Parts: sequence; C-alpha cells; structure tokens
Amino acid sequence: MPAPTPSRPQRVTVLGSTGSIGTSTLDVIGRHPERFEVFALTAFSRVEELLAQCLRFRPRYAVIEARYAPTLRQGLQQHGLPTEVLSGEQALCDVAADADVDAVMAAIVGAAGLPPCLSAARAGKKLLLANKEALVVGGDFFMDTVRRGGATLLPIDSEHSAVFQSLPDDPATWAARVDKIILTASGGPFRQRDPQTLAEVTPEQACAHPNWVMGRKISVDSATMMNKALEVIEAKYLFGVAPEQIEVVIHPQSVVHSMVQYRDRSVVAQLGTPDMRVPIAYGLSWPDRMDSGAQALDFLALGGLTFEPPTPERFPGLFLAWEALQAPAGTTAVLNAANEVAVAAFLAGQLRFDRIPALNRATLEACPPSKPDGLEALVDLDRSARAWAEAQVRRWS
Repeated sequence: MPAPTPSRPQRVTVLGSTGSIGTSTLDVIGRHPERFEVFALTAFSRVEELLAQCLRFRPRYAVIEARYAPTLRQGLQQHGLPTEVLSGEQALCDVAADADVDAVMAAIVGAAGLPPCLSAARAGKKLLLANKEALVVGGDFFMDTVRRGGATLLPIDSEHSAVFQSLPDDPATWAARVDKIILTASGGPFRQRDPQTLAEVTPEQACAHPNWVMGRKISVDSATMMNKALEVIEAKYLFGVAPEQIEVVIHPQSVVHSMVQYRDRSVVAQLGTPDMRVPIAYGLSWPDRMDSGAQALDFLALGGLTFEPPTPERFPGLFLAWEALQAPAGTTAVLNAANEVAVAAFLAGQLRFDRIPALNRATLEACPPSKPDGLEALVDLDRSARAWAEAQVRRWS
C-alpha cells in the first residue's frame, strides 16, 4: 500500500458513495481536508447525488451504471469538472486497486461489492469493510486474498469495529486470550411485537429503525435480525474464532456496540452514540484517532443499559448463521444470496415479511454447495442460489 506522507493526504476511493455509509464517510473526510482527498466515487443510479459529491470533492474518477453515465458526464462538463466517468464492474475494480489509492471504503450493498473488495485486497490497500456480504460470500477465499495481497483489513460495521477496538493489538494473542465475542443488536422495530402479527408488516414499518439511519436493505435485515446473522459469520472470519465463541445479545439502547470476554472473564467493550461516523473515522485514521463529528456520549443522560436474549420464535433468521457456519464451505454464500432475494421481494411487495427467514432456510436446504475455490465458483454459487430463491418467490406469490 502506498504510504501517505505528511506532505500528501491519503487518497480514498469510496465504493457506494451515495448510500448511508458513503455519505457518512464523505462527511468525515470533509472535516479533515488536510488528511484526506477523494480519488474516486461510485454509485449505481443516484446521478444527482453523485454529481453533487463530485462537485464538492472533485475526484479523479466517478463510476456509475452505464445507462446513467451520459447524464453524469454532461453534468460534470457543464460545471467544467475534469472528473472522468467510468462504468462497469471492471471500472469498480480498477478504482479500488489503482496505484495512487491509499484506502478504499467498501460500502456497496450486497454480494456485488465482492469483486472490487478482492481487487483492493490483491493490491494491498487499506480496506475499510462496511460491506459485510463480501466477507460472508467470500469467506476463507476473501481472507486468504487479504493475506496474500498484504492488505490492511479494518471492519467498519459498528459491532465489528467495537470488537476490533476491544481486542489486543497483536492478533497472534487473540486465540490464547479471548473466551468469546459478544455482538450487540438493537432488536430492530419489532423487538416487542407479537410474532404472530409479523405477516402484516409493511416495508415502511420494517425500514423505520428506532436508533440508526440506514438504507432500506440493511434496515429490513435489522428488523429480521438477518443483519446479525451475517455479522456472526463476518466475525468468525474476521477474528478467527469458532462459531460457538460468538454470542448475540439484544441491547435496545445501542450504546454498547459489542464486547470481548477474555479467559479471565473480564469484559472489554466499546461504547458510543449510534452514529456510523465513529467507526468510519476510526477506520480512516487508524491507528490514530480523530474527530468524527458525532455527538459525545452523555453518561448522565442515559436512562439505563439493558440486555436480553434473542429468541428463535421472534428472530428465526438469526440462528441460521451458526447452522451455515457448521455446514460445508460456500453455505454462507447461499444464505446471503437467498436473503438478498428475499429482502428485495419483500420491498417489492412480492413476499411477506415473516417469510423472509423461511425462504432463506428453504434455499439452504435446496442448494447444498460444493466448496468454492475462487471468485468464479463463488459467482456461480451465488447465481444458482438466487435463481432458486427467485423461483420460490414466484411459487409462493
């Protein structure tokens, strides 16, 4: 990875710059112009938002889906901005691996973020991973690529960032010192709702998270707690622990972001306000720390911190994580593919909310994987699982 010098700011590529993580990343970068400059921004279809970001941060490249490229290019030309507009998966990989890039914020939602993440890893970048699905799909192959490329992998999910901050500095000591990792979950908007009424849930209700401001897909995942299932899988690969060493507790206040219990039974936790700029600022500045723009935690204003167990009756999707991790390699990729199809179908009004975990389980049972040995095999596995899940949605409609 090119080493930033005091005379040159870090050059950052933001993959998924118009989403909630991307905009928070740019907010943090904008607070520290002396430390960072934007090399490339990418989006799928939000032309106006991407244009506005380009006008402010003046990146060398902007990547957008091909059908929107002419509109973006015209807007940039009208403002006299030399930003070059690119399109396609290869363009995403190129701006993630460019020799002039120091850090890559990986915030593309879903399995689509895997190829550029792998490119950044192969190129030895500082890879800020907000795209949990890339690791859920890639698994050991992804982690091997990080090691071979000499990349620095830093988790941006608030829970995994909290765990990372609570662990010893030397990863070689983790296995001997750590008893378990405890991931916290807010419980989402339906934590106290009667499970028998979940069939009536609308997309608007599912996307109304009580604590966090997030995109629609991850908001639905939070409501089903499939986001936590994916985070359990991510934690296994990130921190090299056994599945049985990962625990999930519901913490409605979203103040304790996650914890590490050590062999001596002491617990180290990271606390803060529910603001994604905190883990983003930590990842960008690591191993230093800098102002994130988030509000400081006021302990005197806290009404109390509570914890409760998740139950299979209310959150059946969560418990698929441990089943998938005990199954053959590639099963986690099948689970992620099924969930992406299920959430998209729910948001489109084609699948009931309570059938999301049912579709995920059915797909796992119908699509036993063979061990994927590379990106092409992972893509094929993802594609076949999606096809089966989409066909099942049509059968259930």
